[in-house]
Amino acid sequence: MFTITPAAAKQIKIAAEQGGTEGMALRMAVRENKDGSFSYHMGFDEPADTDKRIQTEGVEVIMDPSFDKYLDECVLDFVELDDGSWQFVFLNPADPHYVPPKVN
Repeated sequence: MFTITPAAAKQIKIAAEQGGTEGMALRMAVRENKDGSFSYHMGFDEPADTDKRIQTEGVEVIMDPSFDKYLDECVLDFVELDDGSWQFVFLNPADPHYVPPKVN
């Protein structure tokens, strides 16, 4: 199942407040690139009748069911990068270019 970390959920809620989209679901999408890697897309949206709905860390996530095979074990996190900037990252073992994070 697709999950969101507490850090990502906090940032999603801040973005919803700042963007005036509180109460809307977070739509997830993924595209498989020619090299086999994945491109991830997300934004606030209204659910469609055919969408899959997931509740994780207080965030409603919606997606087209066709993305299940790409996002089933994916984790969305919000992390600080080496340069000090913060970014959403997708930890997805289904992505052929996925490299698990190093644990110190």
